Amino acid sequence: MLTISQLASYAGVTVRAVRHYHAKGLLPEPERDQSGYRRYDAAAVVELVKIRTLADAGVPLSRVRELLAAGEQDFASAVEDIDRRLRAEIRERQRTRERIAQLASGDSLALPPEAVAYLDRMRELGFHERLVEIERDSWILIAAKMPEEVPALMAIKRVQIENEGLRRLYLDIGDLVDCGPDDPRLPALADRVAAFIEAAATEFEGVEDVAPVSDDLVALLDAAFIDSFPGAQRMLSLLEERGWTGWTNISRLEPAG
Repeated sequence: MLTISQLASYAGVTVRAVRHYHAKGLLPEPERDQSGYRRYDAAAVVELVKIRTLADAGVPLSRVRELLAAGEQDFASAVEDIDRRLRAEIRERQRTRERIAQLASGDSLALPPEAVAYLDRMRELGFHERLVEIERDSWILIAAKMPEEVPALMAIKRVQIENEGLRRLYLDIGDLVDCGPDDPRLPALADRVAAFIEAAATEFEGVEDVAPVSDDLVALLDAAFIDSFPGAQRMLSLLEERGWTGWTNISRLEPAG
């Protein structure tokens, strides 16, 4: 006859687990002997091993009693159901491992390949890393909201980034990503941004947007830009003085009156 500690050791569980199974009604408690100790026989060891095996397989304790009392056919059916569930859990864990592995991949964690390639090109061209981060976060928002349109939008961005004038402008904006609203360089930069917008508006007048961005996403992107760039609000004000409003979806201000 075994003590509770010996029983637990034979079955590979803790004494606390044995008492828990007692409390759940899964393992009957034997009567105490004359010394006041509970003594367990071989049948208790076998039963406890069965309970432990089912619990380790992920069977809820609420079903363990049912399975222990089940006939051979019902038990086999229940085990098959458990096996299906475990295989589904394994597949989900594998997907989780793949997502975790992406954490080491930097930008590719939340961005499609086209956007990652665009950010890599920005780095190749020497753009300030803070500007690359702002672009990355913006494209994460866009990819989450309108994933199917990202390839077409990125094709346009790749062409734009190879434009010498726009590239130079981006590089200069990158030099000012940490400047405050009173930085004396902002008005001159606003002049250049407004001039570029004017030229682009003339060149593409009447051309329909490839993938129009919704108003709520525009507002979110503009807010992200303002939060990321200390001088952003001042820059938007300067652009309005030059006849343009917005940042993600820049449009011409209508003359007053």
